[in-house]
Amino acid sequence: MDLGKIGVWTSYRPFGIERAGEAAKLLEQLGYSAWWLGGSPHVRDVRPILEATSTLVAATGILNVWINDPAETAAADAAVRGEFPGRFMLGIGIGHPEATSDYRRPLTSMRAFLDGLDRAPEPPPVDGRCLAALRPKMRELAGERTAGIHSYFVPVEHTRAAREGLGPGKLLAPELACVVDTDPERARAVARDYAKLYLGLRNYTQNLLDFGFGESDIADGGSDRLIDAVVPHGSAEQIAAVVQAHLDAGADHVCVQPLGEQGIPRESWTALANALV
Repeated sequence: MDLGKIGVWTSYRPFGIERAGEAAKLLEQLGYSAWWLGGSPHVRDVRPILEATSTLVAATGILNVWINDPAETAAADAAVRGEFPGRFMLGIGIGHPEATSDYRRPLTSMRAFLDGLDRAPEPPPVDGRCLAALRPKMRELAGERTAGIHSYFVPVEHTRAAREGLGPGKLLAPELACVVDTDPERARAVARDYAKLYLGLRNYTQNLLDFGFGESDIADGGSDRLIDAVVPHGSAEQIAAVVQAHLDAGADHVCVQPLGEQGIPRESWTALANALV
């Protein structure tokens, strides 16, 4: 599995699944190495990406354990890997207590899901799966049972701490939302609109509190300091510098998520590719 250094994170929502192949071809042409598919996808949902391209890796970012059965997931995983060898990363996550009434004992539930995968006739390979992990105990489980971690809505300081916790040789692939816009007021407005959801989820807010932000940073849509750290804005070159900061802090791969452009974000993807790929 070669994820490369720079990928993209997006769901199908901005442009529709009917344009997934078009978007995937564009990403491959621009030189991105992976597409992390958001929106709590099932394994089958990555097929339009893989069918439209020849080298792009498709990853689930993330498959939610509460709405997927481990045996069915393993069977779908085996089918995709058989048809598209070396091009699928199974990203798995526990979700958020605010999002499901089933949420309980996240570590125990994640271990049970991984056990279910491993009991399958063709379990997903350890190096072909990773966990969404913010806190130390989930990061430790990711290091023990998977290739590593996919983090989301995190500052550079989290990437540094995650690498220290994981040690060398394990995958660390943070997502980086960003706004390719040099007008600070307009860009922060876009960033705050996006961040609103995550600043209402305690998995994310507790993680931010652990990394030097206070309750006042989280309140009222997020302080400029917090927004700029987690959702940087500016020219493509300025955002590329933040990507490099994550890489310097220990990330193996960064998946960018440009915001604020309608439909397929062709201009933002192109500008960032010119600065990064």
